[in-house]
Amino acid sequence: MPDLEDGGAAEVPGSGGRTYTLKNIGGAYSCTCPAWQFQNQGIERRSCKHLRAYRGVEAEEARIGAPSTGPARRPTSGGGALSAPSSGGATSTVAPKVLLAQRWDSSTRIEGWWISEKLDGVRAYWDGQQFLSRQGNVYWAPTWFVADLPEEPLDGELWVGRKRFQQTVSIVRRQDESDHWKEVRYLVFDAPDHDGGFEERLEHVKSIFAGSQPEYAHVVAHERCRDATHLQEELSRVEALGGEGLMLRQPASRYVAGRSATLLKVKSFHDAEGRVKEHLPGMGKHEGRLGALRMEAKDGTLFSVGTGFSDAEREDPPAIGALVTFRFQELTDAGVPRFPSYVGVRHDLSWEQVVWPPESIPVLGKGATGSAAGSEPALAPVADLSAVPPATPPKPVEEVSRQLQFEGSKSVRFWEVEQHGAKLTITSGRVGREPRVETISFRTAKLAAERADVLTEAKIEKGYEEF
Repeated sequence: MPDLEDGGAAEVPGSGGRTYTLKNIGGAYSCTCPAWQFQNQGIERRSCKHLRAYRGVEAEEARIGAPSTGPARRPTSGGGALSAPSSGGATSTVAPKVLLAQRWDSSTRIEGWWISEKLDGVRAYWDGQQFLSRQGNVYWAPTWFVADLPEEPLDGELWVGRKRFQQTVSIVRRQDESDHWKEVRYLVFDAPDHDGGFEERLEHVKSIFAGSQPEYAHVVAHERCRDATHLQEELSRVEALGGEGLMLRQPASRYVAGRSATLLKVKSFHDAEGRVKEHLPGMGKHEGRLGALRMEAKDGTLFSVGTGFSDAEREDPPAIGALVTFRFQELTDAGVPRFPSYVGVRHDLSWEQVVWPPESIPVLGKGATGSAAGSEPALAPVADLSAVPPATPPKPVEEVSRQLQFEGSKSVRFWEVEQHGAKLTITSGRVGREPRVETISFRTAKLAAERADVLTEAKIEKGYEEF
């Protein structure tokens, strides 16, 4: 049977004279037909009649796995076919119980805690024989990659480099012993089965690696946090280098399954997942390719993601129905992500597992009641309710929001103007930096709208694009 090379595509006939496109991106196969796009499971587990007809039923079963209760086995070294297709080929029988982080709420005192960089790679649990995702999916690392790893559990991240998350995903999801794995490093930050506190566990990993000296695995560096100022300085340094943020670990803390207040993540931006609903065409320099993704949040909120894409991703965007990770600053009071930026396709979650909104997301405008926190607003006593005149219907308020972006060679700038009646709020800055917010008041809503149009056109003339 024919097959698609990595990065290849093929047109196949559908019903009613339609044609569909098959693709292979890093071992992840997709089809543009509705049956593939709207399956209720992770992308790596989807198939359709077009893929089965093109690649063959056996090849597709080997790729996605046939139902079985047996353990997953490694692929053969000769290519992508699994040595035991009936085993399921992609999923372990048991998902590992890993320690998960909470978000730092700025109130927890973190003096003396351990700081490390939050890695934008793929979380991988080494069970002593194979790498597993949080959901129990197997990452088929080559034999030479894992040769010097111990026969005891480790917790870490498969990582290629900062801002290379999508490339990391493409490599680790392959089902062959590809040389692409030579770009990957396994960065270890814990030893789940060791019973000691965090410092003891880290020293235990260091002692193991000192003896075996694995070529492709390293221990993540940690340093003591002096105070909140030190934390902010380190966060700014890491983000300036293109890093995602920081992790904080409580001294002497134990490794426990599930979310724990002993492990905290610190980021200027938030990450979340949504589903691709539509490809919006580009304009200007992006004419003829993707301009933005029209996305759907878990609660049905629709929004657009128009920045963060490489040229290759604009030419070959995520499929309709794909689960995508995006980064944003906060939510508006309508629940819409502000300044969302594309991170990459998420393969290890299903739509049912998506959490929205993520924990501790600030929502603009919420909680401002004009009264003391936790108290009810005071009401004037009324002797005769029939004497109270009916309320006058409020006049409709002009509300407009326009978002623009400019992709430079070294950074991405954003600019947004929001009109609320006779007031404009302008937010601007660079992605990854603290935004600048300015509020301007006018005598009428009409004057505010006219000024918003003038400012927007001026930005467009400078090369900004609206999305």
